[in-house]
This record gives sequence, C-alpha cells and structure tokens, in this order.
Amino acid sequence: MTSQVTVRMARDLKKASLKNDAPIWGKLAEYALKPSVARRDINLNRIGQLTKDNDTVVFPGKVLGTGTVPHKITLFSFSISGAAALKITGAGGSLISYSSLIEKNPTGKGVVLLG
Repeated sequence: MTSQVTVRMARDLKKASLKNDAPIWGKLAEYALKPSVARRDINLNRIGQLTKDNDTVVFPGKVLGTGTVPHKITLFSFSISGAAALKITGAGGSLISYSSLIEKNPTGKGVVLLG
C-alpha cells in the first residue's frame, strides 16, 4: 500500500516533469510508486565512488551508512539511515527535500540519478 505522502510526491514530480520538460522527474515519480520491496539500497562508499564534489544526487531507495563520502554532496533519497545522514552532513554536504530539489533544478540538469 502506498502512503499518501508518496502519492503526493509522485504527483508533484510528474507535474514538474511536464511543466519543465524534465524526464528525470517523471522517472523518479515512477520509482516512487514502485513497491518498497522493489527499491534498492546503496551504501555511502558507493555514492562516494560515483559522484564528485558538489554534485546533486538523487537515489530512489534507501541510503545506508556503511563507508563515507569524501566530498560534499547534496542528496535526496526516499529513505536514509541516521548514520548516513550524520556522515553526509559531517562531510559538509546536505540533505534536501524533493520540492527544494525541483525548485533548485527545474529542468533536472546537473542532477545525478543513481539507481
């Protein structure tokens, strides 16, 4: 069963996709509506390997706290462990909501979608 928060997020992402001609938001909306068992997990060390300093990263799943991110990133994910959140903010990075992400990057340019 999909929560009302998830449904609202998917709807907002679809609207942003159509309004800004940004297919990345439509793809993220599709991921949001998948069952939670179909979502992936990723560790911080893998995010660190796949990103560069000051990247804006989107992961449609859960971020786990194994490893570290050696540089600053801005991250949006559907779920994040407490340890991962502390490590990201400790490295100078930040966590962002989907609405702030769309506001900062309406066309999706410069956003790294992992997964």
